[in-house]
Amino acid sequence: MEYAIKEAMKCGTDVPIGCIIKKDGEIIASAHNMREKSGDVTAHAEIIAIKEAQKILKSSRLNNCEMFVTLEPCPMCSWAIIQSGIKTLYFGAYNLQYGAMGSVINLPQIANSKLKIYGGIKEEECKILLDNFFKGIRNDNKN
Repeated sequence: MEYAIKEAMKCGTDVPIGCIIKKDGEIIASAHNMREKSGDVTAHAEIIAIKEAQKILKSSRLNNCEMFVTLEPCPMCSWAIIQSGIKTLYFGAYNLQYGAMGSVINLPQIANSKLKIYGGIKEEECKILLDNFFKGIRNDNKN
């Protein structure tokens, strides 16, 4: 999760979410949110990392891969994770607004997926990144 947190810190004006994908213990893909920077609503860290890993492995299937992401994925990212065949997902903070890996909805259960999910990994550290980002936005809007 440390590497995902470091990725999140690269987001700049985007919501600080970082993601890495590992295969056989080695990082094969890393990404951070780039939605604002790219002008692409699908440029979430998870989607970018999945695309990068697929290029590296030359396959749409990410079997036996693990994903580490700083925030519980939204429905779009959750569906991409399920469809890519990622074996295990580890996430930091719970997403109580849009979380689709058990908090708000549980897409793996709906899809009858065998994805293993572990949430709350370095949760406080991940949550602080997000809280500080949104505090900064609120302060900017006051000025």
